[in-house]
Amino acid sequence: MNDKMKTFDDLQVRRGELAAGYIGLLNAQPGRPLAMFAPRRVGKTFFLDHDLAPAAVEAGLLPVYADLWIQKANPLEAINHALEEALDDVNVPSSRVGRIGRTPVKKLGLIGASVDLGDAPARRPLPAPPQLRLDALVVRLAQAARKPVLLMLDEVQTLGDLTGGDSVVAALRAVLHKRRDILKSVFTGSSQEGLARMLSTAGAPMYQFAQLLDFPVLGDDYLRQLADHFATVHPGKSLALDDLRRLYLRIGSKPGLLKDVVKAMSAEGTTDVDLGVKHFLVTQEGIWAALLQPFEAFDRAVLLAIAKGLPPMGKETLDALASAQPGQPTVAKVRAASDRLRRAGLVTKAVGGPILIEDPLLAEYLQGDGRGLRLS
Repeated sequence: MNDKMKTFDDLQVRRGELAAGYIGLLNAQPGRPLAMFAPRRVGKTFFLDHDLAPAAVEAGLLPVYADLWIQKANPLEAINHALEEALDDVNVPSSRVGRIGRTPVKKLGLIGASVDLGDAPARRPLPAPPQLRLDALVVRLAQAARKPVLLMLDEVQTLGDLTGGDSVVAALRAVLHKRRDILKSVFTGSSQEGLARMLSTAGAPMYQFAQLLDFPVLGDDYLRQLADHFATVHPGKSLALDDLRRLYLRIGSKPGLLKDVVKAMSAEGTTDVDLGVKHFLVTQEGIWAALLQPFEAFDRAVLLAIAKGLPPMGKETLDALASAQPGQPTVAKVRAASDRLRRAGLVTKAVGGPILIEDPLLAEYLQGDGRGLRLS
């Protein structure tokens, strides 16, 4: 740990060796992306920013990051925007000297006279259609930077959720293959089902194109940092590593969520992990209530059924759900509600597995007494 470390938020585990391994895989298979799956909040984005991007720079690549989750309606625009920003950064240096060096000279003085050199030849504008713009931006960025581009796409399964998304995915694949000498790519996804649908469905544009990897979660190194910093803040008190590990597994190995719980425990000065989680759940109730409030009663009832481990499409569950809305619920209505909950990031589904609550602590909260949600 760093002597200057002041807060739990300063804790970091750097994974340079893992990043270097991924760069090696990309170099070994030009044009083929890596697709890393892991649930939300396990550290994928932090890894891209703090580990993979520096490793890419060291390997002579220009890393470009785009979060597709924030532009779900048109993720291709998010990709193009990230490339355009990177191109601006390369073409317009931040220093004043750099800006002057790139300013075109229009007149040249010759012994008291001046010669007008005219405007420098300009490249044609970038194409307006986003699929063509993507290809042109990749080429111009690689040429301007004089190095290959590493395109890091976060939450790439968003592409598969689009109406007509296959055409966007097909365009992305075409550019990755066509520009494989100057373009490498890493995908991340928090929906195993969504990634599998994109990458493993026969006939889909990305079928067997990317190499699908399970992104490894942080291990005991991170837990020890939390315990050590807690002991620094509270001399004479310590957190048992076994208890932290048990809690970490309980919450789905999410380092940010574990840190939030430990910070709350630190504020109270308690070393009892189970008591700490109980108090944390109480503080989260208002947040979760506000999160669920916009949903229709039927959607909330479906969420409660999922939290209780009931098969949402089962006959008994459908009968119980009838109390949440007039008329008999149907499989189609439950499926539509599940899709709305999934798009909101509240539920997830593993390939071949059941639908689950994304946040394990939210699941515990709902499993208690439903907190006002009705199933029957």
